[in-house]
Amino acid sequence: MGLIKKLFILSALVCFTVQNAYSADVWVNDLRRMYANHSAIIYEINLRTFGAQDTNKDGIIEFDEAEESGTFLNAIPRLGELAQKGINTIHVMPITPVGKIKALGTAGSLYSASSFNSFNPQLGSKNTALSIEDQARKFINEAHKKGIRVIIDLPSCGSYDLYMQRPELFVKDKSGQPVVPSDWTDVRLLNAGTEENINKDVYNLYKEFVDMVINIGADGIRADVATNKPARFWKDLIEYSRGKDPQFLWLAEASESWNEPVSDYAVFTPYNKLLEAGFDGYYGSFFNLKNYKNGRDLINQIITTNTNLSKYSEPKAVIGSFTTHDEISPMLINGTKYSEMIMWLNATLPVNSYFVDGFDTGDNYIYLWANKKAPVTYTDDDYYFVHRGKIDIFNFSRQPGGKNDFLLSTFVFTNGFKRQIAHIINNGKFIPLKTSAPSSFAYALSYKGESVIVIGNLNFRTNVDTVVNVPKLSPSNISIPVKIESIPIIDKGQIKCTLMPGEVQVLLLNDLELK
Repeated sequence: MGLIKKLFILSALVCFTVQNAYSADVWVNDLRRMYANHSAIIYEINLRTFGAQDTNKDGIIEFDEAEESGTFLNAIPRLGELAQKGINTIHVMPITPVGKIKALGTAGSLYSASSFNSFNPQLGSKNTALSIEDQARKFINEAHKKGIRVIIDLPSCGSYDLYMQRPELFVKDKSGQPVVPSDWTDVRLLNAGTEENINKDVYNLYKEFVDMVINIGADGIRADVATNKPARFWKDLIEYSRGKDPQFLWLAEASESWNEPVSDYAVFTPYNKLLEAGFDGYYGSFFNLKNYKNGRDLINQIITTNTNLSKYSEPKAVIGSFTTHDEISPMLINGTKYSEMIMWLNATLPVNSYFVDGFDTGDNYIYLWANKKAPVTYTDDDYYFVHRGKIDIFNFSRQPGGKNDFLLSTFVFTNGFKRQIAHIINNGKFIPLKTSAPSSFAYALSYKGESVIVIGNLNFRTNVDTVVNVPKLSPSNISIPVKIESIPIIDKGQIKCTLMPGEVQVLLLNDLELK
């Protein structure tokens, strides 16, 4: 077990060294190709906290004590850390200016955009003569030198500040007031128009955003709540971006689970129409894992997703959206075992791995000052607004991160394993395997005589005895136990095992191909 882990880590370091050697000259975007091959390992970061310097360790950035919040420049030293963990893509939460009126939190929500053609001044360092645009460009250039692609988040709505400046951009209700979508009280719904009549003012706003992020070297865009704009709106915008960079990735925040608009006044475009419009991928519904009690529920979701993706002439893919910034920390749901399971599912399924800053070390995103009155604010909200158990996007706060060394080592190992079996994931077939225990799941990926078998227990409280049916399997097959906590018994056509609560077992067989 220790030898295997060392080999994977050594292989990962070699890959990084070679990758960095080639990326130091001229960066060539390959993100669409990588994403289509399920090879992106994506790490979502909030730049406002990613490089934050909380010297007194109270969890909040106090500028009057010379502490520094995250910026484009102080994020750069941490890029090497991400590369060493196996990250090859970062999803950067919005870098646009944030609203200060009717705001949430003392810094304002990252998703409350007050402009779409300029940079958030909160992300600029004062310790340089570089313009904020050049600071952003330097951050992305340094990411590329580390072999890390960069996806920039495109906010779905506008702030109240923007509404006050340009009311013609927004949807109005029957009384003529701007519409509050869902319960997002700090933003107002942009009027993107309809399939038959796109609102050119909003379209041009987004077009300027595309120009801005491509000009600083970004490799793709993640479209926040992509469902609330018409498919044609996105089709035109995506085609425009591809005229500048054919490999420019578009990721839609959309899911099969979502079937209602965010407001009675909003349009709703389902995920399949977004894919038809040119998006390279979407979130899928893997965040429902936390609700599954039956292993078959997970298997059915994987089958459904694979079937949905197979319908398109151009390759489409999903992210392993088991946990996102909209989800409560796995540590608060089922602890370390749940986080570990998410890592192994990302590593062994035909998905692009996806993680939130702090996940890899077990952050529970509990802030002791949360929702208390603040002594200082930079918006009209004088409370530290925070969503419990979720990464803070509303205040100048600490870097995300926990102290779980076991999770960190598992994170590095699973990312390395994903690269090792990339040829099986990309070219092989996903094969559901029958299990005898309802809470257990099992599947295989097989290609040219090699098979990866994954067995898991969705019961996080008790042990489960299960029998997994594996056609053609025999005791003579040589199985490499990549990850086990209890010893499985290999019999003819079966694997018998006792799974501990939340346990995942991973076996690699070099002499077995399943159909």
